[in-house]
Formats: sequence, structure tokens, C-alpha cells
Amino acid sequence: MKISAIVIAKNEEARIERCLSSLEWVDEVIVVNNGSTDKTKNIADKKGATIIDTSVRDFAKLRNIAKEKANGEWLLYIDADETVSGKLAEAINRIIINKQSSVNGFILRRENYYLGHKWPGDEYILRLMRKDALIEWYGELHESARVKGQIGKLNAPIIHNTHRTLEEMVAKTNEWSESEARLRFDAGHPPISWWRLLRVMITGFWNSFVIQNGWKAGTTGWIESIYQSFSIFITYAKLWEKQNKK
Repeated sequence: MKISAIVIAKNEEARIERCLSSLEWVDEVIVVNNGSTDKTKNIADKKGATIIDTSVRDFAKLRNIAKEKANGEWLLYIDADETVSGKLAEAINRIIINKQSSVNGFILRRENYYLGHKWPGDEYILRLMRKDALIEWYGELHESARVKGQIGKLNAPIIHNTHRTLEEMVAKTNEWSESEARLRFDAGHPPISWWRLLRVMITGFWNSFVIQNGWKAGTTGWIESIYQSFSIFITYAKLWEKQNKK
């Protein structure tokens, strides 16, 4: 049972090599080079990856493009700021390559690291599936997969090193909040008022600090949770700006 690993990358020269090194056990690695202007493509080429050059802002489309190019019977989707742990590689080899499971996909556990510190709560995401069972990826930014058949779960983790510096966090918020605001504007979001801004900021902080147990992370938890409040504020402030321009 062959496995194709798929990585979407844009200007990830600082992290792409580490990501690809954690995938050396798979049969094929496909890097979707999404308009990189740094050394991302050169590094991926040196690591022996198959490279697809494109420039698309829709993440679901990027994942679907890679699916059509993949030769493996199973698809493993990994982001450039993630690495596959040795335990997860062993679990996938044991279950899939040795044909010990009849399910069509697996939800994987992801350990998140913010500003170099492990976040208290893990998350589970559908990232491993049979190619012939994957119907499609959908969603321009927060994409999800539609997979037919039974879905299992693996507890061995993906390691997610995100939000490395505040400078990087602010830059990404400024870039992607524009897309977030546009999607809400195109969907006819109700007019933004002061109380909506306040509500989404409180919700962003509460979700990070309380629901995700950010309070257990000490100072890092406070910084991340306050930042989440700020990030959602920027999105909705840009939405307000679009509505007023209209």
C-alpha cells in the first residue's frame, strides 16, 4: 500500500526541510509550491520531492490539485510547519502498509506549540485517507475533507510548530484577515457595530484561554489568548471597513 505525503508551502524555507525530513519513510512526497519567493522550492527539490507550482489562495483547491497528481493509494496531508513524529510513522506503517485496517481514513492528533511552548490542549484533524475514498476538500481558508466510509483515529502525534514569533503572527494576521473579511462580506454578514466587535473579541479570548485551557500555559497562554482576541478584531474591523466603503 503506497503512501503519498502532500505538503502545501509558501515561503517556508525556514521549516520545509525539517518537515520533509520527517516524511522520508513514505513512497512519494508532493510539495505544492504556492507562489514562494524564497528558497522553498530549491530545498524541496533537493529533498527529492515532486513539485507542483501554482498560485492559488483557496487551500481546498490546493489540496485537491495535489490529490490528482498523487500516485499513492493513501494520502497523508502535512503542513510545512508540521512534522510527523516517529511514533506516528510507525503507527501508519503498522496499520496501513501491513493492511491491518479496513477504514478509509484516520483522524490524527496534533500537538501545538505556540512561541516555543506546548499548548495544553491537543486537537484532532482528518489528514490521512484512501485516495479513492476522498471525495473532495472544501473551504477556502479553513478547509475540511469529505471522505466516504468509516473513519478511525490514531493517537501518535503530528507536531505543529506554529506562531514562532510575534512578528510572524502579526504578518499572517494582516495577510489572512483580508481573506476572512472578504468571505464574510461576500456572504452578506450583518453590519458591524461596536458590540459585535466586543463580542467576537471576548469569544476569541474565551475560546483560547478557557476552552482550550490556555490558562495552564502561564504567560504564553495569556499572550496567545489576548492575541487571538486581537486577531479576530482585525478581521471584523476590516469587514466593517469593507461595509462602509460599499
